[in-house]
Amino acid sequence: MTTTALRWGILGPGGIAQAFASDLVLHNFTVQAVGSRRTDAAASFAEKFGIPNVHGSYEDLVADPEVDAVYIATPHPFHAEQALLALNAGKHVLVEKPFTLNQREAEAVVARANELGLVVLEAMWTRFLPHMARIREILASGVLGEVRSLIADHTQDLPDDPSHRINDLALGGGALLDLGIYPVSFASAVFGTPETVQASATFKDTGADASVATLFSYGDGRLATTLSASDTRGPNRATILGTAGRIEIDAVWYTPTSFTVFDAAGEVSETYESEVTGRGMQFQTAELERLVAEGQAESPVLPHAETISIMGTLDEVRRQIGLVYPGE
Repeated sequence: MTTTALRWGILGPGGIAQAFASDLVLHNFTVQAVGSRRTDAAASFAEKFGIPNVHGSYEDLVADPEVDAVYIATPHPFHAEQALLALNAGKHVLVEKPFTLNQREAEAVVARANELGLVVLEAMWTRFLPHMARIREILASGVLGEVRSLIADHTQDLPDDPSHRINDLALGGGALLDLGIYPVSFASAVFGTPETVQASATFKDTGADASVATLFSYGDGRLATTLSASDTRGPNRATILGTAGRIEIDAVWYTPTSFTVFDAAGEVSETYESEVTGRGMQFQTAELERLVAEGQAESPVLPHAETISIMGTLDEVRRQIGLVYPGE
């Protein structure tokens, strides 16, 4: 994968931004600039990845005339504000998942992008991975018969330190938005918006959710179950069940991995092995560049309405478990 169509600016040089920059440099995308609230942090990041333009504020980054698109890699509560900052500066935007803190913010960002004729895309990188593209083809083929259920988890044993971002409500911490977004988005990709939502959770002393279990129903007997947790590591596998077969996705299912398709008798009908260099964040980047090049406003793989719907589902889960973030 080689492209130099757009010049990228990275807003927020944290851990996820390092993975993003690494994949882009590896695959010959143009990473033109990085911006941080601390010039020294931006300069260190730029030196590591060979980025020419260094900015000590987000405002300077989005104003850079040599930047065409901005990747937003800050904590969730700042996504909407910073996406709007970049859009208002005339930049296309790739926003880390979860897209925003809630559905209301998601609607505002999408509306502004449409108003300005700019591309905004949620950086749910899993959607754009090759093994997920193949799974979509299998589902569309009908080989599984009637698809009835999905089971997926994203569970990690992360630090208990109250000051760690995952435990800090002011930074959008908690298992649901950080980890649960993956299986919730996957369920949306397979079944769409749930008709009913049931959720239960446990909490840490900071008030952040430690684990969240959900049951989504979609009518006609279709169900999806998800589990997210920041205090226990599980199998991190996913299964799609149909009346004529099933797909079992190996660990870690939301990263480039393998899967097996079984028929109704339990016989293997297909195996798939991912061959991806790097982490795989280049595919979402290529999709945004394709949209810009072809003059399309949104991706058919993850359209605006679905991103908004997913945030709405997360809002409902939070309502049921009593999780509210500061300032909401």
